[in-house]
Amino acid sequence: MLDALTGTLEQGLLFALMVLGVYLTFRILDFADLTVDGSFTLGGAIAASIIFAGGNPWLATVVALCGGLLAGAVTGILNTTFRITPLLSGILTMTGLYSINLRVMGRANISLLRADTVITRFTSALHLDPAYGTVVLGLIVVGLVGVALYLFLKTEIGLALQATGDNEQMIRALGVNTDRMKLLGLALSNGMVSLSGALVAQNQQFADAGMGIGMIIAGLASVIIGEALIGTTTLRRTIIAVVCGSVIYRGVLALVLRLGLAPTDFKLLTALIVIVALASPQVKAWWQKGKQRQKGVSPDA
Repeated sequence: MLDALTGTLEQGLLFALMVLGVYLTFRILDFADLTVDGSFTLGGAIAASIIFAGGNPWLATVVALCGGLLAGAVTGILNTTFRITPLLSGILTMTGLYSINLRVMGRANISLLRADTVITRFTSALHLDPAYGTVVLGLIVVGLVGVALYLFLKTEIGLALQATGDNEQMIRALGVNTDRMKLLGLALSNGMVSLSGALVAQNQQFADAGMGIGMIIAGLASVIIGEALIGTTTLRRTIIAVVCGSVIYRGVLALVLRLGLAPTDFKLLTALIVIVALASPQVKAWWQKGKQRQKGVSPDA
């Protein structure tokens, strides 16, 4: 039981960086960015390739972060400079990244068994068990990124970024360059996603060309779960909710796996969670209208 809990925390915290990236684009910037599936794999591919070649794992992780920043910037340029719709901009970048990721790795997957990674270096430096060391490292990294995101969103630029997502026309009328805000938001988002991919690849000891498939749906599910269970009354609470949502989501998957669901059904389960969460407000509205009709009250009254 303790091992299962540790594994859930380990996975939840490492994937929480990806979820924070999804939150930044979908909730803050109001941008449907599908680059996530490609930038997550990009982070894992870059980190694994450098480590496999004998490079420093910390440097590999930083380079992976920079790769994600660049991928997000490409999506931003497609949208802001060439006026391609947000959805299509993300799809185009994600599609291109599939080939780029294969080029980076030089093969479909790279094994990091017995390789020196940030996980092994961190745990050996603190003389911790690998499982507990990963949890501690995840807490530190997610804590630093979460605090940095919170402080950034409280700055003048961060407030302009939030305003761009809330009311783009209004904030543009006040003299803010919304194109730059979108570019910045997309770069930061995919940087966090790519960092998550790099750490996940080092934790699971391999990088695969398909490791990012469905990440955007998993990220959305985590955001929705966290917001529903913890709330969004303040920015601080929302960021904590997003991180907790990632851990809860991974816990749900682990529980369902123990109950006998095949791992191949995880994507279907994730899609169903998101569908239920997104459809629930409409279902609630229908239910309330039905109750009003039963009482003889007009729904439009």
